[in-house]
Amino acid sequence: MTEPGRPAISLDRLEAVVFDTDGVLTDTASVHAAAWKRPFDEHLTQRAARPGEPFRAFTEADYLRHVDSRPRYDGVAGFLASRDISLPRGDPSDPPDRERVCGLGNAKDRLFVAQLRDHGAQAFPTSVGFVRRLRERGLRTAVASASRNMVAVLEAAGLRELFDIEVDGVEADRLGLAGKPDPALFLEATRRLGVAPARAAVIEDALAATLVERGADVVIADLGELALQGGPGRPGGP
Repeated sequence: MTEPGRPAISLDRLEAVVFDTDGVLTDTASVHAAAWKRPFDEHLTQRAARPGEPFRAFTEADYLRHVDSRPRYDGVAGFLASRDISLPRGDPSDPPDRERVCGLGNAKDRLFVAQLRDHGAQAFPTSVGFVRRLRERGLRTAVASASRNMVAVLEAAGLRELFDIEVDGVEADRLGLAGKPDPALFLEATRRLGVAPARAAVIEDALAATLVERGADVVIADLGELALQGGPGRPGGP
């Protein structure tokens, strides 16, 4: 049986679990945040040279509230709107130095890709262990992220073999899927798995997504804290 007071997830009515990537499976959320900070701070510094626009640096709180887990250009627009800044959206082909939403997003992407190339991606061991335990219980697993770099991150961390289905930002753009907090990414993952949404669980870390105050079943700091109960052939087991 599970330890008293230890949070647990019941597998009796589940067939699949869908995972976010950054901050859940891999320690790359901080890399994303750092890659966002440089182009945003450079833009804010340029604006501060104009009358009446004091410099306020891009912070971790800004990243979590306005950028994390959103499609790249939506994240740019969301953060700028939080500072009452309006820029033309531009085009995805815009160079990184162009003062457009797409230009800022492309500047971030260049920095992130360089960091990933030079240093790779580190998986959370407890998260990897959790995914493996689910698969041993007979559940299917999927990974979904608004990031267009999701597959590269999974490959760098050696995690692609753990998932039956992948839905990334490239696919989201191709299919016109809405960004978080809309559940479209996760619903597409369950559709590809052939599992009804009610028979799937989602594991997510973003403030943009649904947490306890909006109906999350369990909120934990680490997947190693979460016990498994029941499942095929193991009613009530640990």
